[in-house]
Amino acid sequence: MAQRAVWLISHEPGTPRCGTVKFSRRYPTVEKRASVHNGANYVPVPEDGPFLKALLSELRLLGDDKDFVESRDSCSRINKTSIYGLPVGSEELWPVVAFLKNDMIYACVPLVEQTLNPRPPLISISGISQGLELLFGIQDFLYSGQKSDTELNTKLSQLPELLLQACPFGTLLDANLQNSLDNVGFASVTQPQKQPAWRAGTYKGKPQVSISITEKVKSMQYGKQDIADTWQVVGAVTCKCDLEGFMPNVTVSLHLPTNGSPLQDILVHPCVTSLDSAILTSSSVDGMDDSAFSGPYKFPFIPPLESFNLCYYTSQVPVPPILGFYQIKEEDIQLKITVNLKLHESIKNTFEFCEAHIPFYNRGPITHLEYKVSFGQLEVFREKGLLVWIIGQKFPKSMDISLSGTVTFGAKSHEKQPFDPICIGGTAYLKLHFRILDYTLTGCYADQHSVQVFASGKPKISTRYKSSFCI
Repeated sequence: MAQRAVWLISHEPGTPRCGTVKFSRRYPTVEKRASVHNGANYVPVPEDGPFLKALLSELRLLGDDKDFVESRDSCSRINKTSIYGLPVGSEELWPVVAFLKNDMIYACVPLVEQTLNPRPPLISISGISQGLELLFGIQDFLYSGQKSDTELNTKLSQLPELLLQACPFGTLLDANLQNSLDNVGFASVTQPQKQPAWRAGTYKGKPQVSISITEKVKSMQYGKQDIADTWQVVGAVTCKCDLEGFMPNVTVSLHLPTNGSPLQDILVHPCVTSLDSAILTSSSVDGMDDSAFSGPYKFPFIPPLESFNLCYYTSQVPVPPILGFYQIKEEDIQLKITVNLKLHESIKNTFEFCEAHIPFYNRGPITHLEYKVSFGQLEVFREKGLLVWIIGQKFPKSMDISLSGTVTFGAKSHEKQPFDPICIGGTAYLKLHFRILDYTLTGCYADQHSVQVFASGKPKISTRYKSSFCI
């Protein structure tokens, strides 16, 4: 007697999607039980987007349902209950409890603690009656005494906390959510609401949510067959949520493109209220395999007032964004240098800046330089023993650039520059820096339409992306 997932969907005829998910809650522990009980017939609960489309189609609420659909409209599918089967790829998710009331669709997926082939009779599935009781309880709570959209939004923002009390781990304890409301003690005249420690105060003003994804790729390229090159992307998701109320609830989902490299080693802010176990167990130490979780990565949280890092992650992209070759040949007080850089074709060729630093810290000052550069310009910091190759904001169409030259050094002052083996011989290096705006190396993005906000007022949602590189 448990629920795998619960949804509240606003029916919005005339809009492109014909509906919006106002609330959703999944129970990973119940989902694990479903996979065990249902065996080979187990069908996982889809994400909100595919579920919304499939449910609206099954309920004939998409606006284009005048056409006959065999699987839905044939005489063999005459439905006299609120129990449906939804297509999920080539399979079918069953049973799904759903009904429409006051332009709000209430839906849940009960746990069936037996095999699904053949389908058991509905009367033998106790989770169905429990699911209906839960949905009717939510309906009564939302519309009892509700007179405006503001009151409805306030009650929707209270649902996550109420279901923790009324339906923990997917098992219904009390369908009267008003009882849970009294126990939780949301803000009222007689009993102030208890705020989390990270949200000390309230916000008043225009509601808005800003999400920024910053990725840095660290790469070590040796140009030797006996030493493997290494690279890894490290990402951070920063949020700033200006929302009214004591405990506004926000859910941000991170998405990857098809065949994108999964996010790993995910660390989250303490304000995150729940997390799928697959997100926590994805580790770069275990290596990559075809079964690695590739999202969407959902992060429900109660935001602090200030800007904060919602999560950190790593990812192993297939290739470094820029491949580099650096060679030096020493002749007395001269060094002959050769540098080749190639931008990978999959990388956005628009930079905020791109430059390569070539240090010679443990030699004397640069007294003479002869060089040839195929693109960009070279700056010399003689006293610092540093060359800076300013590539600019774009690679040429060939994606290949090169630098060659001869550097002459003066006498080294041992008093001012104590000997250090770094930047000499095998420890010499070139360091490349760049930054690309409105772009992530992994393709990771936060879809503005998938951001769920349970608070009064409709917030403005904005996203930004930035990638930087260090080699």
